[in-house]
Amino acid sequence: MKAKDILKNMKPYKPGKGIEEVKKEFGLDRIIKLASNENPYGFSPSVKEELPKLISNLEIYPDGYAAEIRKKVAGFIGVKEEQLIFGNGSDEVVQIICRTFLEPGANTVMATPTFPQYRHNALIEGAEVREVPLIDGHHDLEEMIASIDEQTRVLWICTPNNPTGVHIDKTTIQSVLERVPGHVLVVLDEAYYEYLEAEDAFDSIAGLDAYPNVMVLRTFSKAYGLAGLRIGYGVGHPEVIQALEPSREPFNTSTVAQAAAIIALDDQAFLQQTVKANHKNKRDLMQFCEQHQLGYYDTQANFLLIQLPMSGDEMFEYLLTKGFIVRSGEALGLPNTIRLTIGKEEDMKQLQEVMAQKLAMDHTR
Repeated sequence: MKAKDILKNMKPYKPGKGIEEVKKEFGLDRIIKLASNENPYGFSPSVKEELPKLISNLEIYPDGYAAEIRKKVAGFIGVKEEQLIFGNGSDEVVQIICRTFLEPGANTVMATPTFPQYRHNALIEGAEVREVPLIDGHHDLEEMIASIDEQTRVLWICTPNNPTGVHIDKTTIQSVLERVPGHVLVVLDEAYYEYLEAEDAFDSIAGLDAYPNVMVLRTFSKAYGLAGLRIGYGVGHPEVIQALEPSREPFNTSTVAQAAAIIALDDQAFLQQTVKANHKNKRDLMQFCEQHQLGYYDTQANFLLIQLPMSGDEMFEYLLTKGFIVRSGEALGLPNTIRLTIGKEEDMKQLQEVMAQKLAMDHTR
């Protein structure tokens, strides 16, 4: 049996350390996980209340067309139902895009570092990956456009970008979309869309009318807190969606996930409450960074990439021993950094105390 040659040099996605694993390793009773950009406030109480009713008829396959959630999302964001495709998280939509448009001889353009599944899935399809390094945490969009040729099929733009958290303003995105050739699909990955505070953000859904080669990705995993149910979606022109549909698995989103997403959309009060708390706690963490002369990017997401006077691995290991799971920037291609999910207020205060201890220890060496 012979697997694809490209897979020999690839590694599966490695999630952050699990809570029970860290408890056992360090003999801790309580762990604060701040590594995967999950919503620390959980998910809508309405979903929790209705969940027992949703767990029925599990012997029946889910609706492959996702008709009810399709209708709900279409009405909520103001598009036609045929402009939507649903996935097992928006990362499955990334996979579907790559499966549809990429092949040997084709290429795709993206920033680096950014969401790693763009690259991962493109390589599996045998496409050439053209990565353009970030400049101060931002996409180098001029160089990305310059990297496009006749064989380019997909241009990936993550805004806010993971792992830096910075967004791309309206004027800049419009300038890019005006210049990208029509044969290139431009994917605007907006997994952290609900956390945006910037007034100059691009209205990607409204922009679809002017740019037929644009597709927008969003998810219920982050602000809506449904990461464990795995459901996200893509929005594009009907012709693009029609091209993607044959690459989608027939029953790729579960009955429970579809129903929970409908309920979550209706509970905008919960969403706004958690987003507001996130913004406050994020600003507090930024103030801590300024007090300790730590650099950071002006994030528009629910995480902060912090620049350190030591390796990211060193701070990661220290925080781990104190019960905090974060993400080291070394593995993300950003040395001397850590990426922190914004947690609850009391947890962030404890985190800042522990980080201050480590910084003081390093300063006295």
